[in-house]
Amino acid sequence: MQAEPKKTQAGNAGSTAAEESVSLVGEEYEVEVGPVAHGGHCIARTAEGQVLFVRHALPGEKVVARVTDGEEGARFLRADAVKVLEASKDRVEAPCPYAGPGRCGGCDWQHAKPGAQRRLKGEVIAEQLQRLAGLTPEEAGWDGTVMPAEGDKLPSGEVPAWRTRVQYAVDADGNAGLRRHRSHEIEPIEHCMIAAPGISELGIEERDWSGMASVDAIAASGSQDRQVILAPRPGARLPIVELDKPVSVMRVGEKDGGIHRVHGRPFVRERADGRTYRVGSGGFWQVHPKAAETLMLAVMQGLTPRKGDTALDLYCGVGLFAGALADRVGDKGAVLGIESGKRAVEDARHNLAAFDRVRIEQGKVESILPRTGITEADLIVLDPPRAGAGKATVKHLVGLGARRIAYVACDPAALARDIGYFREGGYKVRTLRAFDLFPMTHHVECVAILEPAEKGR
Repeated sequence: MQAEPKKTQAGNAGSTAAEESVSLVGEEYEVEVGPVAHGGHCIARTAEGQVLFVRHALPGEKVVARVTDGEEGARFLRADAVKVLEASKDRVEAPCPYAGPGRCGGCDWQHAKPGAQRRLKGEVIAEQLQRLAGLTPEEAGWDGTVMPAEGDKLPSGEVPAWRTRVQYAVDADGNAGLRRHRSHEIEPIEHCMIAAPGISELGIEERDWSGMASVDAIAASGSQDRQVILAPRPGARLPIVELDKPVSVMRVGEKDGGIHRVHGRPFVRERADGRTYRVGSGGFWQVHPKAAETLMLAVMQGLTPRKGDTALDLYCGVGLFAGALADRVGDKGAVLGIESGKRAVEDARHNLAAFDRVRIEQGKVESILPRTGITEADLIVLDPPRAGAGKATVKHLVGLGARRIAYVACDPAALARDIGYFREGGYKVRTLRAFDLFPMTHHVECVAILEPAEKGR
């Protein structure tokens, strides 16, 4: 160990010396690295048995891990692998100059071969399914693979430039950068390797952004639309935005936190399933340029909609899945979308205005769905936020008796928990597919297709 443990006061000013805890930040341990865990790190243990969540390591390695967060007696410590004593065959030198301990927190697996990254993500999915849903991959109808997006299968040392939306933080000197892991500190950068070409060509990192707290950059993959969203520091004036390509400019309101137009279109145009979608400022659209089409196809292939079906699209955003369903259920079918974001609902209604059979309601799914009076549905799509749908919503959906349910998930833990709730309600997983739509990070997208466990239901 190379650092002197530091005492930190636990609790308020009235705490006694007995309540003090000893910080282990800076302590170093030589450890054998165990399996990957959900969150972009691997599990190791100190000689005393305390759990370490170690970033910048790979399973099977021997490393020196330096504690970045935690104290004596804590359930676990967070640490960085600052020295690799015995390397995994899957290790590569990180292509990005800003990756590594204490540096940019945007990527988790720059030090792993692309194929190894996908295997690690598959191991995380399998572990979450077993632990939270009690399912093996076979029982979930999954072959255990995580598929790369089209064009992303690259040799070691090459990085897919996929991120079409990047939030740059701005330091006190006006430099654009990215946050360090679990920190408000900013890593100034000259170029983000995973940023899509449409982001890189704006030249944001080269400009002075004094007075701004952040600059969000959006490069639509379905059009040439480019947009920046500026968040000024209190009292600061907006700069004149002169970038290397034409952009629309929006700003975050200091008082209301809303996003307001400065000049240009207040939306970007995206494409999927042969349709153009308007996505308003701050609205959700998949970040990887191939993600919307990939997920839409996986959902439709899994659901196999029929003419005349009634379908629900929950957490529908700007209407990606609702539009695909509307095309496939025909004039005698019906689609209801529910979305909480006001601007997203406006966009969804605009995007799907040609379909009389589509209705979009605004509000939280758990509040709106019971009020609709809907007692049955043929098909359901749900693409909830990272926290998942939750037990109450799943219970309600089970009661609708859908022939098939498509669950799109960006968090395998939330997916597994909700699958567990569906199993309690009499549904089983028919198939599960996983897609690596966030290369170099620990994030992964899954599509699970569920159906009643008992035939004839």
